[in-house]
Order: sequence, then C-alpha cells, then structure tokens
Amino acid sequence: MSTNEQADVVVVGLGPGGEYVAGTLAEAGLDVVGVEAELVGGECPYWACVPSKMTIRARYPLAEAARIPCFAGEAVVIPDWIRVAGRIRNEATEDWNDHVAADRFTAKGGRLVRGMGRLAGPRRVTVGDRTFEARRGVVLATGTRPWIPPVPGLEGTPYWTYRDAIAAKELPASMVVLGGGAIGVELAQAFARFKCPVTLIEREDRLLSREEPEAGQLAAQMLRADGVTVLTGTRARLVSHDGTEFTVRIEDSKQLLSAERLLVATGSQADLTPLSVDTVGLDPTAGAVPTDGQMRAGEALWAVGDITARGSLTHVSMYQAEIAVRDILGQPGPDADYRVLPRVTFTAPEIGAVGLTERQARELGLRVRTSVVTGASSTRGWIHGPGNEGLIKLVEDADRGVLIGATSAGPVGGEVLYGLNVAVNAEVPVDRLRRMIYTYPTIHRTIEAALGVLR
Repeated sequence: MSTNEQADVVVVGLGPGGEYVAGTLAEAGLDVVGVEAELVGGECPYWACVPSKMTIRARYPLAEAARIPCFAGEAVVIPDWIRVAGRIRNEATEDWNDHVAADRFTAKGGRLVRGMGRLAGPRRVTVGDRTFEARRGVVLATGTRPWIPPVPGLEGTPYWTYRDAIAAKELPASMVVLGGGAIGVELAQAFARFKCPVTLIEREDRLLSREEPEAGQLAAQMLRADGVTVLTGTRARLVSHDGTEFTVRIEDSKQLLSAERLLVATGSQADLTPLSVDTVGLDPTAGAVPTDGQMRAGEALWAVGDITARGSLTHVSMYQAEIAVRDILGQPGPDADYRVLPRVTFTAPEIGAVGLTERQARELGLRVRTSVVTGASSTRGWIHGPGNEGLIKLVEDADRGVLIGATSAGPVGGEVLYGLNVAVNAEVPVDRLRRMIYTYPTIHRTIEAALGVLR
C-alpha cells in the first residue's frame, strides 16, 4: 500500500551537489529527505575524482623513479597494480561502502531513503511504495551515466566503463580505450605506466578536442612517450569478444586490434526517462534539465550537477548547489555564471584551462591576441629537467585588454591555473598583469613570459 509522507525538501540524488544541498538545508532546520539509489556521495568519492586521482598519484613516482639516473643514481622499480587497487578499496571507498557519508547526512538531521526516486507531479517524489510531498520543493541531482556509442558488436560484450577500470583488482594484460577526452587519456596513461599495453582510439583529429590544440598535441606526445598507441581521426567500426579477448576493427582500415579489456570512455549523458520528468512538464528525451540562473527547473523544482549539462565537474556541482540552497532558503544572490569555467585534465603533465579557447573566442567574433610559451623555457622548468613538458597559452580580448582564456600545462599545471583563473574571472587588465612581480624561480613565472609575447 502506498503511503504519503511530508517533508520540506526532497533531494533526488546524493552526489556531491545533492549531498551538499540536502545536508546544508537539514542543518538550516528544514525537514529534508535525501533519496539515493546507489552510494551517498555519488561518483566523485567512489569512482571518479578521488580513486582516479589515486591511480594518477601512483603513476607519478613510477615516472620519477625512471628519471633517477638523470639526477641522483640508480633505481630498480617494479610496478604493482595491487597496491593501487588496495588503496582505492581500503582508503578511498571502504570497498564501496557509504556508511560514513550516510551517517554524516543523517547526523545533520536529514532522512536518508534508499531507492530510485521518481517525480509524481509537482512537489511529489515516489520511492518504491512511498510518496513524499515536499512543501518547499524538489531538487534533482541524479547526475549522468556513461554514453556507449552504437558500435556494431559492442552491446552485450563485457566492456569496461571507468567504474570497472577503477575497481579493477588486477592489471589487464592489454587494453583498448575508446575516447580521447579527459577520462580516456587519464586512465590510458595510468594503466600504461603500470606496463599495460594500451591503444587509444579518438574519432576527432586530436585528443582533448574541447581544449586548445596545443593541449591535445601535448597529451598525445606524452601518452606516446609512455608507450600508448594513440590513433586519432578514426573510430571503431566493429567490436567482438571471444570469451577471452576483444577484437576491434578500425574504420577505413583492415587493421584489427586485440586486447584483454576494452574501456569505453566516450562521454556521459543524463537519462531523464526514469525520473518521470514529464509529470512536471519537462522533456524526458532531453539531454539535460534546463535551469535558470538560480538553478530553478520549474515551479518548486531545482536541478544541480551533471544533470544540468554545465560540465561534468564536481566543482560545478558544488557551485550550483550553493546557489540552489540560497534560493530555497529565500536568500538573495547572483545568478550562476559559467563564462569562466576552470577545469583540469590530470595527466602528466596536468593540463588546466579556464575560460574560452582561442577558437571559441574567434567564433564569438572577438578580436583576440594569443601567445604560447613552453614551461621548459622558464628557469624552474629548466631546473626541473626531464618531466618538465608543458606550456602556457593565453587568449586576450584585444579590444578590452583582458584575458578571456588560458591554458596551463605542466608538472603542476592545475595549481598554476589558480592565478590565471583569478585573472580571467576578475578581468584584470593585461597591462596590470604585466606589471606584477612574479616569484623567481617558479613555474608560474612562465605566465609573465607569455604576457610579454601576446600577439
């Protein structure tokens, strides 16, 4: 028998953004129901941000150890994937147990409901045979799922998504990766540095196609240096699996690739149909939930995180969550602004970017000046020696004299990005940036050199 229960707010999906909304509103004294079908905390702590960065952290000392003969002596290194898998299980995910996150939420006063939440009209959510009526409204934060391309033969095979790769207890004998975006290149490099033969296939003519061409070229260069076979401008035409290994036929080629594992890393998409969004007037076939500047998706309805298609990034989800919380509590605040979106691909070197690429700026009709300076050209980059690959690229709005985009790639490219992020966000005049004092010798001093050669 169905039962109706009352709450102030129902949050469907407790990933980073949803958990923040639900927990913050509960701490503010509201009666909050948090609905989660999988693990409280979502992708970031269990499969994406945290465990993936543990694999990345593990590959750094492997690379540095190989450089010891250049700097300090001799070393013998034997990569061991079991160490990485153990750390992910024991330190990051507790073997994919979310009791800590669940207790954290309920300790704030929230009510945790396990199961798939579905809308049942305005302010109503069903979970199994329970129906919750939300006095203030409902927040959707159910994220996305991997998008699997319609490659003939792929469906029904035991291919991996990033979840399977992160949860792997043993290193595969070999791997083919479909997709040269951030997830594909990060995992391809991680497995390659543990001596797994990897072939990466990207249909665009370069890796990281949403970033600057120089960034994609750098990523391909570094992956190849790690032993990855990088195939760009092509795609898989046919996939088969014989019970032991995969065979992938490449488009416009007789070439066959064989590997024990096939990792599909071709992006993600929202699936709105299971949410029954049609009951609140939204299109269930849409690729995202549209929101206004206060994250409102309708009357008494908000949406945050990947489901809004504003970037599959935890920091975007948290940013949106802050705005939604203010709006639900009736507190004034600025609208969401995505014009200056920072992001980092955690390869080695790290590739950070913020704002517009040169191409995006030109497509908007802006008159731009750009510059590219290699990280190795700086004193700190030279001192760093092997492993110093990287670059700074700046994009200036020439008419306004401010930076509108920047790329920072290098050993600590994600950290160097911070100063560029501030400059682009605050629209600091380029002339002002040129007059700053840049600490010597640091990698971020490369920014000064890049400012000096804007053309």
